[in-house]
Amino acid sequence: SILLDDNSTFTGEKTALPNANSVRGFDVIDTIKTQVEAACSGVVSCADILAIVARDSVVQLGGPTWTVLLGRRDSATASLSAANNNIPSPVSNLSALISSFTAHGLSTKDLVALSGGHTIGQARCTTFRARIYNESNIDTSFATSVKSSCPSAGGDNTLSPLDLATPTTFDNKYYTDLGNRKGLLHSDQQLFSGGSTNSQVTTYSANQNTFFTDFAAAMVKMGNISPLTGTSGQ
Repeated sequence: SILLDDNSTFTGEKTALPNANSVRGFDVIDTIKTQVEAACSGVVSCADILAIVARDSVVQLGGPTWTVLLGRRDSATASLSAANNNIPSPVSNLSALISSFTAHGLSTKDLVALSGGHTIGQARCTTFRARIYNESNIDTSFATSVKSSCPSAGGDNTLSPLDLATPTTFDNKYYTDLGNRKGLLHSDQQLFSGGSTNSQVTTYSANQNTFFTDFAAAMVKMGNISPLTGTSGQ
């Protein structure tokens, strides 16, 4: 659904609060789809392409691999409100994160493992400004370094890597950062803030292979959330 542009029958998800000025690379998927259609028309959905690209991107950056289950069909509609209401906020606390994942059949273990996807990628200043300027559960030198690219006012779309140490390598440094109070987003640091998920963060920080195994399993599980199959969708 996130690939669909607005039209006369619905407002899509690209302009939803968590996605606007944030999700990018739509042109990459368009290029892949064009080439796949030229090779075998009407066989591979954009939904399957997204699932495969997610796996292949992780592998290219040094992370684990997994078998992507295929056969999804594409949605013919999208929902701005669903995107706004179902994508966890970067200011969510731990209980809200757990509830959000549970609502979609994902466990707390899945939550912590999938959050490790933040070992790559970047976030906009507007999503973490309050954390670096107002919160106490943050390493002071880390906060100072991020403030240089995220002023207290303005610069909302300025980007900072979610994993400062190795932002383009898929590894377990995200969890090491959390242990050192260097989570960029409030929702990241909530995984290591004295709550029920502390021990899992510590485990992943100490053992990258365990993280890789759990992340791969959770990605398969997430990819199985209500796929359109059979005669549903396109």
